[in-house]
Amino acid sequence: MNNSRLTLLGIIAFVALIVLSQTIYIVGQTQQGLVIRFGEVVRTANVGTDDSPGLKIKMPFVETRLLFDKRNRGLEAAQREIIAGNQERLIVDAFVRYRIVAPVRFYTRLGDERRAPSLLNPLINASLRQVLGTANSEDIVSARRAELMQQIRDNLARRAATSKLGIEVIDVRIRSADLPQANQAAVFERMKTARQQEAARIRAEGQQLRREIIATATEEAETIRGQADAERAKIFASSYGRDPGFAAFYRSMQAYEASMAQGDTTMVLSPESDFFKYFSKGAGR
Repeated sequence: MNNSRLTLLGIIAFVALIVLSQTIYIVGQTQQGLVIRFGEVVRTANVGTDDSPGLKIKMPFVETRLLFDKRNRGLEAAQREIIAGNQERLIVDAFVRYRIVAPVRFYTRLGDERRAPSLLNPLINASLRQVLGTANSEDIVSARRAELMQQIRDNLARRAATSKLGIEVIDVRIRSADLPQANQAAVFERMKTARQQEAARIRAEGQQLRREIIATATEEAETIRGQADAERAKIFASSYGRDPGFAAFYRSMQAYEASMAQGDTTMVLSPESDFFKYFSKGAGR
């Protein structure tokens, strides 16, 4: 009799434990939960400001609970071939980060997170093709990659909102954008030629600008020199008019300087020549 009671109590305790496990569940701080009855969401847990995490109760065996992570989630998009705006083919590898913000809508559209890649990948593919299809391959590879990634993120966010997936797109990153192996040599050679042509054009423009600067500077220098000579002549003319003797003396000094600067040049002149006028005693009177 005692053994039968113990067996019965054990069975009751076991059944009670199963019922309790089917009744009570815990929602963590970083989780959001749904209570589902016959495929329909009847309650939420830790969703929005009205719910809170912690210990929750549901009807055993009739209701089930489904938990989603509230934190950012990552999805590695499948590699795909994109035709850029300049008709170059690129193999693009992208990475998407998203967050579930409407778990009821997410459950209605996807069921659970395992189906997220199958629905998000077509949207990612469409966004990549739309944005990168208008950009040159050089911009995708390096020049405008950050700007293009932001455009892809915005485009994907709009598509996700239109599709009512219940997610918020946080970021999209292009991890690599490589040329197909068969096209790399030809494309690199074309890029090299384009860079050489650009360098030659810039060099020619620089040389032309240099010539223009030198010509302008020379013209300005000649103008200034002419103005200075005119001012000098004006000053001399004024001085000569005031003192003719000084003018004659000054011209003689210039002649002495010019003749004596010749070095070994020999001059044969009479001592009575006017050339030596100012070497004679009293010539200044």
